Amino acid sequence: MPKLWDDTIDAHRHAVREATLDATAALVAERGLTGVTMSEIAKRTGMGRATLYKYFPDVETILVAWHERQVGNHLQQLVGIRDRTGRLEDVLEAYALICHAHPTAEPAASLHRAEHVARARQHLVDFLAELLTEADVRDDVPPKELAAYCVHALAAAGAVPSKAAVRRLVAVTLAGLRGQVDR
Repeated sequence: MPKLWDDTIDAHRHAVREATLDATAALVAERGLTGVTMSEIAKRTGMGRATLYKYFPDVETILVAWHERQVGNHLQQLVGIRDRTGRLEDVLEAYALICHAHPTAEPAASLHRAEHVARARQHLVDFLAELLTEADVRDDVPPKELAAYCVHALAAAGAVPSKAAVRRLVAVTLAGLRGQVDR
């Protein structure tokens, strides 16, 4: 059971939120999105359901908060890769592997239509466009359009059967960015 009381009210609220989102992540991994209930989250965090309702009005709100945290972590992972390697190829492969590891199933589709995903997608496009302005890519298409192409093309990694297939998809995407046609 996590320690859910801290020295300040803000720290306490943050601890409760994180414990709730951690419990939600574990439940999603075990049971899928439809298997998450307020009762189970409360049980996993060690708090009563009434207390949980003081922080979150319903399970949908918790799922959106959990998903928002997950998407934010993925964006931070991509920024970290860019900062470490500076290589477009590494960032695109990491994004494709994230898509492969987290395919969008029908119950998750509602989470992917949420406002936080649109903001994150725009942040991702802006991030990639900036990276593309520094890369050796075609110049007949604006960087933002190329970035949108990357995001949509690599989202297909969620439907491929293996990491080898993901790498092939990344190679095809890079060829398109460079204006190459490999035969």
